[in-house]
Amino acid sequence: MGHLFKSRIGRVVIVALLMSAVGMTSCSRRSAPPRSSQPGAPKPYKVMGNWYQPLADSRGFQQRGLASWYGKKFHGRKTANGERYDMYGISAAHKTLPLDTWVRVHNLENGKSLDVRINDRGPFVRGRIIDLSYGAAKKIDLVGPGTARVKIIALGKAGKPQPDGRLTYQPVAYNRGNFTIQVGAFTDRYNAEQFVRTLDDVYVNAHMVTDKEGGEPYYRVRVGKCSTLTQAAEYENYLVKNGFPDAFTVAE
Repeated sequence: MGHLFKSRIGRVVIVALLMSAVGMTSCSRRSAPPRSSQPGAPKPYKVMGNWYQPLADSRGFQQRGLASWYGKKFHGRKTANGERYDMYGISAAHKTLPLDTWVRVHNLENGKSLDVRINDRGPFVRGRIIDLSYGAAKKIDLVGPGTARVKIIALGKAGKPQPDGRLTYQPVAYNRGNFTIQVGAFTDRYNAEQFVRTLDDVYVNAHMVTDKEGGEPYYRVRVGKCSTLTQAAEYENYLVKNGFPDAFTVAE
């Protein structure tokens, strides 16, 4: 995975300014991470501390963890697929599933379930696997408690509706896309920009993404550009072992 680094010298220690930082950052070695023992085979990958097994497409993809919801603070803002977020509609955010994928969300605490379409990215909180719109969360009684243990099953993209109006689904590619690794998040733009400049000496595609949460901007710093989750998993694992313990994979 040497193409993810800008040079191959022995060892470089990265020192970052972490005042006002939300994420952990430290030092990293420029040696390449270990290669897969079975090239081409789907590899497990970790998101927010949890490991999952990627598939060649979204058919059969399942995930368990915490679901949360987001509402008024984001109402009307653009989602990752360019739509305007409607807190009263039925939609959801996921870190890596292809945009416009439909998933079935099972609330494991009350037995209720709902089919919902992924049109945004997130949630960027460790341990949470999906963010539901207020309208979707209300359908499965998630609004009151705020979070709940869920199981999600990827259904695919919407196909031609059946005569009775029910949707049909077609599997979509899951293991391929545009993936990068988040290594830090800052409330101070200057510190984030300084960190990006430092990382840019070592890593390919060091960049900053600006998000607003509750009106307060967050500056998320990411590195690398991977076309498959297999590659992203190896790269993330390398970063975690070499000074970035809170690194996690996101799809852009």
